Amino acid sequence: MQIANAANIIEDLGGNGVVIEMSDHQEIPTPAEPPAPAEAPMKTRGKRGRPLSKEPKPGPKPKKTKVGKQPKPKSGPQPKKGKKTKGKEGKGGEQKIDEAFKKVRRKVDRFKGMTEAEVMTKTLQDILTHNLDFVIIGINPGLMAAYIGRWFPGPGNHFWKCLFLSGITEVQLNHMHDQSLPEKYGIGFTNMVERTTPGSKDLSNKELREGGKTLVEKLKKYKPLIAVFNGKCIYEMFSREIFGFKPKKLEFGVQPQKVPDTETVCYLMPSSSARCTQFPRAQDKVQFFLKLKDLRDQLKGVAKSKEVEEIKYTFDLDLAKEDAKRLAIKEEQYDPGYEEAFGGGYCETGPGAGQSNGACSFSSGETEGPSAVATPPQPGVETA
Repeated sequence: MQIANAANIIEDLGGNGVVIEMSDHQEIPTPAEPPAPAEAPMKTRGKRGRPLSKEPKPGPKPKKTKVGKQPKPKSGPQPKKGKKTKGKEGKGGEQKIDEAFKKVRRKVDRFKGMTEAEVMTKTLQDILTHNLDFVIIGINPGLMAAYIGRWFPGPGNHFWKCLFLSGITEVQLNHMHDQSLPEKYGIGFTNMVERTTPGSKDLSNKELREGGKTLVEKLKKYKPLIAVFNGKCIYEMFSREIFGFKPKKLEFGVQPQKVPDTETVCYLMPSSSARCTQFPRAQDKVQFFLKLKDLRDQLKGVAKSKEVEEIKYTFDLDLAKEDAKRLAIKEEQYDPGYEEAFGGGYCETGPGAGQSNGACSFSSGETEGPSAVATPPQPGVETA
């Protein structure tokens, strides 16, 4: 800016201030406005020297709200499509089912076309003679035993195996050798009741009472050394009918009472049936056959050999069951016709029993009042 007619300017650098004289026509300068900041040059390239795109950058996209998935309804198992058969649908399937049932019926036809009613007309003959060592006593003939006409014919019955393992017989025998046992080994067979039934539960109280008396008459006639009751149920019935009381605590082995009017000792052992759950294996029952053999030798006065070392036998049921599982012996469901048909169901109870007798079940063939359990007579005390 130019300033016309400027006056002398006196500058006093050494004084207290600075005095500036100006002419009358000199205009007072107005302060200049600060210059506007220069705009920064626009970047034409990015950080790495690449040309920037002229299009504006899009803003952030709105977040999508998540919608929960609805669970799909589970559909039931769809049946597999069968192969198409000629003819009408359904007929082929019905024929296959009928054939399957026919095959099952053939498998369970144990009596070669005979009905149970026809088999029940048969019976099992006693094998008895004088001066026997043992008489094995059962309840009554089962269907299979009566049909075959042999004692203990069931393939799973442990009787014949235990005879061999205990040393009573020197060879392994089976039901086809039952007639030879009295002469060779002094062993006979009989039942309390002669009538054949599918199970012991089909016997009436009257039959059991009469059967107990008939059994006593047989034992009096043939006078065996030992009467062997094959199962607790049999001896409980015998004791109730003959001795007039039911034992409160029944133990296996020699019983305190002898057969009336005889010197025949009563010996109780577990049922030889494979379904006797208390002793599920043959080796668990051998101990009772060994004791039976020792009792026979003792009564006959046979001295034991000094070379034989007596071993105490202990039994653990839990270990026996574990051992049975390892041997793949599975517990079977109850079949009311299986064990009775094979003549060995003397320790198992079946459903639908009318009268309970300890571990046994029997039908009630007649109406009776409640009978009190008597106590065994004390030795030396006479009873009326």
